[in-house]
Amino acid sequence: MIPLDTFILFFVTTFVVVLSPGPAVIMVTGESATNGFKHSFWVILGIAVANALFFILSAMGIVTLILASDILFSIIKWAGVAYLLYLGVTALFSSGGPLNIEAQKQTKNKIHLTFLKGFILEISNPKALLYFSALLPQFIDITRPIALQATLLGGTTFMLDLVCYGFYAYLGWKSSSVGLKPIVVKIINKTAGTMLILAGIKMATVQR
Repeated sequence: MIPLDTFILFFVTTFVVVLSPGPAVIMVTGESATNGFKHSFWVILGIAVANALFFILSAMGIVTLILASDILFSIIKWAGVAYLLYLGVTALFSSGGPLNIEAQKQTKNKIHLTFLKGFILEISNPKALLYFSALLPQFIDITRPIALQATLLGGTTFMLDLVCYGFYAYLGWKSSSVGLKPIVVKIINKTAGTMLILAGIKMATVQR
């Protein structure tokens, strides 16, 4: 369906992008620290569903571009490389990010409101649409069934959202009484930045 090396590159690239601290991470850790690990799942699910919607929108528009022109493919490819390098440099030189977990008074919302909170946060931040639009063409082989490839990549992305944000929810839950040390976020940023730069360099060698 998808060559193993291509799938691994997609997996690693998406993993480090999701793992990089940002607004969604701050919301997840805050929800977990405030209302518990289990309740934060609904925020995570809202974020994952929003990203799945971005993935579908990207896939629907991108397939047409892939089929249309080698020039367009090259433009998208190098835009994706540039975007990965930008994300990598930004993460690499981050001072640590604004992530700070403190114990708070519980303020549990109903499940559907908690879900909407995560969904609205992510859907209002279209960087995922930019990410998939820039990089997805590199991972889809038009000589193979496109729907099956998109399903595999989309399902992988959804799973990574649940796992990575679940990791941050666990950190928030365990660290709610003492706060998450800035050095932890800094290490995550540096590691993610390095991996994104390497992924960008690797992406530059991808041929149609």
